[in-house]
Amino acid sequence: MNLSNKQKQYLKGLAHSLKPVVQLGGNGLTEGVLAEIDSALAHHELIKVKVPSEDREEKSLIMDAIVRETEAVKLQVIGHTLIIYRQSEEKKISIPKK
Repeated sequence: MNLSNKQKQYLKGLAHSLKPVVQLGGNGLTEGVLAEIDSALAHHELIKVKVPSEDREEKSLIMDAIVRETEAVKLQVIGHTLIIYRQSEEKKISIPKK
């Protein structure tokens, strides 16, 4: 899914007040965590995921893997928090036209 800059800015604005729905633990990115992120995306469409890693490269790889595996759109990374969006069947969030 390709989003225009205007649509991304709109979604970032909506995500501003959200709290992280999923937080990675000491085991890192496991199948269970991916399943949890996937179900959270199906339910909310727009979520924040907290990736507490001190290594920047490792954090970046984990975030890229989350985006790839969930087929979501990466909107923004702020510190250890990843903001992603994936449209669900019900289309809970109406994003502006291009």
